[in-house]
Amino acid sequence: MEQFKAFWITKEEDAKKPNAAEWRDITIDDLSAGDTVVRVVNSTVNYKDGLAFAGNPGVLRKFPMVPGIDVIGEVVTSESDRFKEGDQVIMNGFGVGEVHTGAYAKYARLKSEWLIKRPEGLSAERAAAIGTAGYTAMLCVMALEDYGIKPNMGPVAVSGAAGGVGSVAVSILAKLGYTVIASTGRLEEADFLKGLGASEVMDRAELSEPGRPFGKESWAAAIDVAGSHTLANLLARTNYGGAVAACGLAQGMDLPATVMPFILRGVSLLGVDSVMAPIERRQEAYRRLVEDLELSKLDALSSKIKLSEVPEKAADILKGKVRGRLIVDYSEL
Repeated sequence: MEQFKAFWITKEEDAKKPNAAEWRDITIDDLSAGDTVVRVVNSTVNYKDGLAFAGNPGVLRKFPMVPGIDVIGEVVTSESDRFKEGDQVIMNGFGVGEVHTGAYAKYARLKSEWLIKRPEGLSAERAAAIGTAGYTAMLCVMALEDYGIKPNMGPVAVSGAAGGVGSVAVSILAKLGYTVIASTGRLEEADFLKGLGASEVMDRAELSEPGRPFGKESWAAAIDVAGSHTLANLLARTNYGGAVAACGLAQGMDLPATVMPFILRGVSLLGVDSVMAPIERRQEAYRRLVEDLELSKLDALSSKIKLSEVPEKAADILKGKVRGRLIVDYSEL
């Protein structure tokens, strides 16, 4: 196969220098091993992608590396009997873009057991708009449903509501009939969040500062992308018998909380992992996304960028400057 363009990150020997990311020509042989080659049609930019370009050692664990954790594309060749040439597929997570070369190239070589077929009724661009962030949002909603949280039990709070996970979670919850309290550090996005279905918008400072170990009951459940004080405060204000689905650490990986919400109110903390989730759970999440995410709202919270713009947007996403979802267009390749 011919040479093709890719973002290629190499490790600097001097730990004080950022890892070098360059736009260069590579071949299939430069990619990690896999039984299926996919021509990438679209991808997106997630918080983890931003960390990869920033050289975060907790994300990039093998070099050289093609970053990009979301692959939406078309099968070129496969040694698996599950896929054939021309199949439209989606891949999220599994260490791709971290320890296995990822999406920001014309082709990706992947393991077939990581792939699912793109559902009918979901375009490649909309699958990219969903990406790991939207798929994680659906996993969080499913975790709350599995726990028994219902719309009539009270509102659901969502942290980081203007970001990728948060904006999709707000939209899904609203369509399912939940009252949504959207927390954001960008109050200028209040109209945007209410357009997605939020009933109330609160300043994230109310949650992100150190709080009391036990607060006034304010919501039946919550979805948290932040960790640290935000997660502690969400737990402290969750109603009796409620739950918080936690999926991120944008504020920090610590949890400065006490056991009081757990033992005095019976609150549960539900961990949500999107990276290694079983294929069956992924397929169910995407089936639900097609049904329960209002696709016109997905379009409204999405914008399109060129593949060459990814490093700039990856930096912006770490600064909280990206609203909603980004669709990476590969047509320039």
